[in-house]
Formats: sequence, C-alpha cells, structure tokens
Amino acid sequence: MKDIRNLESLLAAGMPLVAVESHEESKVLAMMERFANLNDRAMFVWTLTHGLRPRNTGNSAYNTEEIVQALRHIEGSPQNAIYVFVDAHPFLEDPMVVRTIKNIANKAEVVPRMLVFLSHQITLPPELSRLTASFTPSLPDAARIKAILNEEATRYRGATGSKVSANREALLMLMQHLAGLTEEDARRLARMAIRDDGAVTLADIGRVLKAKHEFLQGSDILSLEPGIPDIDQLGGLANLKRWLGVRREIFLSGDSSSPLPPPKGMLLLGVQGAGKSLAAKCVAGAWHLPLFRLDFGTLYQKYHGETEANLREALRVAAAMAPCVLWMDEIEKGIAGDADGDSDGGVSKRLLGTLLTWMAERSARVFMVATANDISQLPPELMRKGRFDEIFFVDLPQAPAREQIFTIHLQRHKLVPESFDLPALAEAADGFSGAEIEQAIVSALYEAHAAKAPLATAHVLQELARTRPISVVMAEKIARLREWASERAVSAD
Repeated sequence: MKDIRNLESLLAAGMPLVAVESHEESKVLAMMERFANLNDRAMFVWTLTHGLRPRNTGNSAYNTEEIVQALRHIEGSPQNAIYVFVDAHPFLEDPMVVRTIKNIANKAEVVPRMLVFLSHQITLPPELSRLTASFTPSLPDAARIKAILNEEATRYRGATGSKVSANREALLMLMQHLAGLTEEDARRLARMAIRDDGAVTLADIGRVLKAKHEFLQGSDILSLEPGIPDIDQLGGLANLKRWLGVRREIFLSGDSSSPLPPPKGMLLLGVQGAGKSLAAKCVAGAWHLPLFRLDFGTLYQKYHGETEANLREALRVAAAMAPCVLWMDEIEKGIAGDADGDSDGGVSKRLLGTLLTWMAERSARVFMVATANDISQLPPELMRKGRFDEIFFVDLPQAPAREQIFTIHLQRHKLVPESFDLPALAEAADGFSGAEIEQAIVSALYEAHAAKAPLATAHVLQELARTRPISVVMAEKIARLREWASERAVSAD
C-alpha cells in the first residue's frame, strides 16, 4: 500500500508524467492497475508489439503501434485515463515524440491524464525532466522476504514430498543477503538456494552473493573479491585487530535500537607494502562479510557527469549488498586534484562531493575501508573529524610482527616455521615491509630449488641481505609520513 499512497500523492500533485525504473514489469503493471481502479480511472498500456490497448484486453486502438501515433491518439482523447508506456525509452530522443508528450503534459490542467514510462532504465531529455516525477517501487522488507522463503519451501515440498531443512545461521544470512533485491530476484535466489539439495546451508551463501552481485551490477566498477583471508593471516597490527573485535557485534547485529551507532568505516594510511590492502581484506574476513572493491580507474568516463553517475551507481549497489565491506584502494588516486579542482575539469572535486554526501547520509550497513599511500594528495574535507571512525597508520612491522609474518608465509608454502631461526630472520628483516618479506621467501625458495636443497634459514638470510628495503629506498618519504601520522593517526600495531 505504500507504493499506492506514493502514486496517489503524485496524482494529487497533478504530475502529468511519471518515470518508473524497474525490472519487475508484471508487478508494476499490476500495481498500476490497482491504483487506477482505486481512483476510478481507465488504464491503457502501450508496447511496440501491440500498440495502445486497455489493460487485460486484446483490442488495440487502431494504428497505434508507432509511439507518435499512440501519443496523438491520447492527445485527441478527452479521457482522463492512466497510460503506461512499456520500454519506450529508446524513443525519448525523438524530437517529435518529445514535442507530443509536452503537448499532452501542458494540457494536464484541462484533461488530467497521467503518462507513465516504465523501463529498466530511463534517461529523460531536459525538456521533459521538469514535468516528470520519478517513482521507484519499494523493495520487499524482512517480513516479505521471510514469506518468500516460506512460499518457496512449500513449493519444494509440494514438488518433491520432502521438507526443506535449514541451518539457522545460514537462514538468517540468506534473509540478510536477499534484502535489496526486487521480489522476483529474491524469489529466484531463494529457489536456487533450496532446490539444489532441499536445504539452506552456509554453502549456499557464497553462491547467492555472487548471483545477487550479478543481478545488481551492470559493469566492473564494483568487484566482489574472492578468497577473503581470515584475520589470522594478518601479521602484527594488534591495535587494529582489537578495534575490529570490539565493534564487530554492534555492526553485525543491525540493531537500530542500540544506543551505540554502528561503525561506518576507517582510513588506513601507511607505507607501501606494509599490509594496508591485506588489512582491508581481513576486515571482511574477521566479520564474515562479503568484500567489494571499488576501482576508481573504471569510474572515469569522457562525457560530463558520467563519472559521478558511475560512483553513485557503485555506492547504490554496495548499499543493496549490505551488510558488506566496501574497500576503496588508494583512494587518493580517485579524488585527488589540484587545489581548485580544475586540472581534470572538476571531476575529482565532484567525485569527492558525491562520496562525502554518501558517507554522511548512508543508512545501509556498508563498512568503508579506504587505503592511501600519499597523504599529501588527500583533500582536507575527507580528513575532517567524523568522516571515518578511525584513521590508522600502518607502519613497517616491528620485530614481533615480522616473526608473525615469516610464520604466516612459511606456513603458506607448506613449511614448518619451527625449523627456521625466526628471531634471526626478524632481526635481519628490520625495515622490511610485509610484501618484501614475502618476496624474500619466494626468492629463497627459487635459490633452494636450483641448489636441489630444502629451504633453510641461510637461504632467506641471503635474500634479505641482497634486498634494499623500502625503508632505505624511500627513507625521506617514510619519515615525513611518520611525522604526519604521529599527531593525526592511531598506530595500527
């Protein structure tokens, strides 16, 4: 009924044109029919294949397959009906179509007709935008999603004679991840989860997430990251791990009645290769949430306004996929511009404005993790207090963390860490990043293989001695970064 009330508000306001973006054609047409009946209005539907005809009858108005002819027929009719044009969006660039629609809209005070344009995506010409109200059908709420699951379970039992079994945790996760979908799509995914084996299990969740992302995503701007590591795969960063542990329950509960606000996000600043990207992935691993990566490189388009539209679409998809983690890697590359924002025609400045508005207004459980290497490129507006729950500085690992990192990478290569002199390796790797430690182990493995010998501490020490770590190569830059972070950020370790 909420959708009907919203339509009635548009009718009462005298809006002559309504644009409805939806993939659920049948559902919207049925809703429009109920709306027409409640308001004692006739309803006509136009399609390219059948022309203009009353809803649920086979009698088309003569010679109305062409949209201009259908519009002229409406213009000449005294009937204050509701006219729904299905998939008419390709014709809204035709000047004759636009002019005829304007003629009808301008007579709305005399003949209060409503023209509804229904399509999966509608771009209105400027001449019509002022006369048009946008309407988006509401998505199913938690109660409706639960009802859909029950209906599909009943259908399965009727078809097979077997009752659907469900893991409680998996069922709750499935309900969460069906949120943000249309009713038709939610039903398809519920059916997919049930019909393969007659059960709802944790194994279904990954498949549902992938399919949901494919439904929502029209491009590669927002990618679903596979193989999320567990937080145990992150060496060091004890303070960051503790911070995540303290906030996990509040974020995952989704309890709006809690006096504590849910955490919104963090900014990870630090040395290249020190583990910022891995830490971002481990947030999702620690909280058992899907991880989406926003690639700023794919946002940029040559036409005015398209880049910002791409960002808005990516943020919309992230909200629909909630609860989730949204990772913006090297954020400074996407929103950095000159002081006036004119070096790229103001695109970076507009992107920043779009992002800041979303950060301030979002209500969906999307935890944002931004990473940055170059703090000089970050705009002051992004760094203002309150934008992020916390700003962490990820420095080069200290000795205990380096031992953990060696242990993790040796185990990853199916080696026994206890057979290596870890304290000696940690000491020799002073000033090395986690990425450099990993590469030293890989290089040592090649050397050991060439010598037809098992990997030993000496091989790794030799590779460490050959390497000039980032702490030497970029000493001045790291010193400036540490000085900046000492007063403005919290240590991640």
